[in-house]
Amino acid sequence: MKKIVLIAAAAGLMSLAACNKSPEAAAVENNAEMMADNMEMQADNLEDMADNTSNEVASDALENAADNVEAAADNVRDVADEKIDNMQ
Repeated sequence: MKKIVLIAAAAGLMSLAACNKSPEAAAVENNAEMMADNMEMQADNLEDMADNTSNEVASDALENAADNVEAAADNVRDVADEKIDNMQ
């Protein structure tokens, strides 16, 4: 039983040692990922709206808006990566 506890403790410590991100960096990464994922879902909704409209001008405008939201999501991830790099 003691060997199992020792092995489990060693495995836990090894996993912590392998992770070199500070809690702040992990929080930045998690928040940015959540925001970017949410923005991509909004872009998907805009694309669905564009597909469901019969107005070609409105469809094009919705597609452009979806592209802009996806680009903004990419920017959120990029800025978060830069911030994390500066934290380490």
